[in-house]
Amino acid sequence: MRARILAALTGVALFAAALPGAHAQSWPSRGLKIVVPFAPGGSTDIFARLVGERLATALGQPVVIDNRPGAGGNIGADAVAKAPPDGYTLLMATTGVMAINNAMYRNMSYQAERDLKPVAYIASITNVLIVPADSPLKSVGDVIAAAKAAPGKLSFASSGSGASTHMSAELFRLMTGTELLHIPYKGSGQAMPDVISGRVSMMFENMPGAVGHIKAGKVRVLAVTGLQRTPALPDVKTIAESGVPGYESLSWSGIAAPAATPPEVIARLNREINAILASPDMRQKLADQGAEAMGGTPEAFAEHISRERTKWSKVVREAGIAVN
Repeated sequence: MRARILAALTGVALFAAALPGAHAQSWPSRGLKIVVPFAPGGSTDIFARLVGERLATALGQPVVIDNRPGAGGNIGADAVAKAPPDGYTLLMATTGVMAINNAMYRNMSYQAERDLKPVAYIASITNVLIVPADSPLKSVGDVIAAAKAAPGKLSFASSGSGASTHMSAELFRLMTGTELLHIPYKGSGQAMPDVISGRVSMMFENMPGAVGHIKAGKVRVLAVTGLQRTPALPDVKTIAESGVPGYESLSWSGIAAPAATPPEVIARLNREINAILASPDMRQKLADQGAEAMGGTPEAFAEHISRERTKWSKVVREAGIAVN
């Protein structure tokens, strides 16, 4: 009898020990969803669709893009943070939802550092300062001069409070001593028509959401926000070159999952996404959009997010832009 009991207990223990491996082998057994916390049309949405299409092929399961805009990305991020941690609901993680909103919003329903697990760093993105095609503003110097002549008159659109399109402008405002009027939208796709029509004076837009409109002549680009010029627009100066030394504001995006997602699922997703980013086709598509393919381990992505959180929390405090 004692031998039978020990054998049974041993069998249970072996079964329990095998569960993580069994989960890894069976996952994914159905379709995945990538939540984009902004409206369609912006860079976050563009990258999600590029990655999602290729991830579906790699995993042999459909990948659906679910746009949930609002509250600077918090609505979509909160939905993922509270989703079952089974690897089937993922977040298109951005600078805002992972590194800015925690400092800017007083009442957060989730905490990115606690509730979301970095999976893979997808792309680093240069933002661009754009104005309507018929705007009298022809340079960064013109923007600074106009803003100082009439504080608060120049307006800028953003894809939402706390997004990189917002914070690029706040950093610019702090470094130039100017006042600008913020007009937040639920995504760059909704903001762009008002930039083109001249309802707003300008926008610090992510390059992927702007490059088509720039090439079509619908908007004028004044500068890029990185320290280096971008190959997508090699003749366009940086803001640092244009009279604001040291200015740098890069956006970025990646994939995150609910914090308790099994490590073997995180590892599988990371491996597949890194393979996607390593392909010449994907790297070229991102480069065409003014973005650089990144990749790397989940741990390296987490370290990048931590550095960005420190940087942008300081800007939020100095700009005094906390939101209820």
